[in-house]
Amino acid sequence: MSAHFAIDVEPVSLDAILGLREEYRREMNCQIVHDSWHSRGFTRSYLLRVRGEVVGHGSVGGAPREARDILKEFFVRPPHRGDALPLFRRLVAVSGARSVEAQTNDALLLLMLHDCAIATSSETMLFADGTTTTLGPPAPGVVVRRVGEGDRPRLFVHAVEPAGEWAVEADGEIVATGGLMFHYNPPYGDIYMHVDERVRRRGVGTFIVQELKRLCYEGGHIPAARCNPGNTGSRQTLQRAGFVPCGYMLSGTLR
Repeated sequence: MSAHFAIDVEPVSLDAILGLREEYRREMNCQIVHDSWHSRGFTRSYLLRVRGEVVGHGSVGGAPREARDILKEFFVRPPHRGDALPLFRRLVAVSGARSVEAQTNDALLLLMLHDCAIATSSETMLFADGTTTTLGPPAPGVVVRRVGEGDRPRLFVHAVEPAGEWAVEADGEIVATGGLMFHYNPPYGDIYMHVDERVRRRGVGTFIVQELKRLCYEGGHIPAARCNPGNTGSRQTLQRAGFVPCGYMLSGTLR
C-alpha cells in the first residue's frame, strides 16, 4: 500500500505534541515567532501518522479575536519527509486551514508554502544578533533607566509600539522607551522600542537597542527583533545596534 493511502491526521491536545515540538525547536535553532501561541491557547494541534506511526505534528491558529485558520507549524521527522507534501495536504483538509505562514528559515514549511500557496507576501523581517556594539550615549547626560510608575503620565505618545519598561532619559525628559517580550521560544527575547519623533535620527534608538541587548544577555536570554521590511528607519537602527537580518515571515493563501 502506498504511504499516501496510509496517512492519518488526528486533532489532539497540545500535550500530545510537546515532545515533537521540542524536536522542532532543536532543529530550528533560532527564534520562532508566535511560539507562545501554543501555550496561550491560540492554536489547534494535530498528530501526523503514516501507517500508524507518529511522524510529526502540525499547528493551526490565529491571533486573539481573529479566525484561527493559519497553518503555523508543520514538522515531519527527517526519515519521513518524502511524505511531507501529502501529509501537509491532509493536514490542510482536516484542519480547514485557509492560509499558511512560514519563516524563511523554516525550510520544510517554506517548501510547503511554495508548493501549496498563492499570493505570498511578507510584512515582517526577522533579526538575529550579529555583533556586540559599544556605542556611548548619543549626548552627554543621556542614560538608560527603568520606567517608574510616576513616569507613565508624562510619557510621549506611543503610536506604534507600547511604552516599555526601560527608558532613555535626556535632560530629565524621557525621549525613548523599550523593552523585552518573551513570546519567542526560550531562550530568545524580542526587543522593541519607540523613540519620540522630536529626537529621531540622533542615535537614541540605536543606543536603547544596544542597551536592551545587553540586558537581555544579562538575564540569560538571546536577543532577537523584527520589523516591517518597509520601515527603513527601524531596520537601520537595529542593524547599527548589531542585529543582522536572518529571515522573513511569509504568508500565503492556500489553494
